Amino acid sequence: MARVLLFGRLADLAGWRERDIPAASLAALRGILAAEDPALFEALQAPAVRTAVDQELVNLDVALRPDSEVAFLPPMSGG
Repeated sequence: MARVLLFGRLADLAGWRERDIPAASLAALRGILAAEDPALFEALQAPAVRTAVDQELVNLDVALRPDSEVAFLPPMSGG
């Protein structure tokens, strides 16, 4: 199962920060999230939200291993 991490407003919106979700690819994972929580899925589609798989930023669909870590990173602010 992939370990899925949400940060900032994404975690607030979902009501969870970390979950294990069985998915073979990033596209499949997004499909599961869309079915479970359309509002979260919509927030993940924002252009400023970045996705990291195993601590590397990705822009396309990638295969996930059972021990993969997927992090969805909202825009950061601060000073």
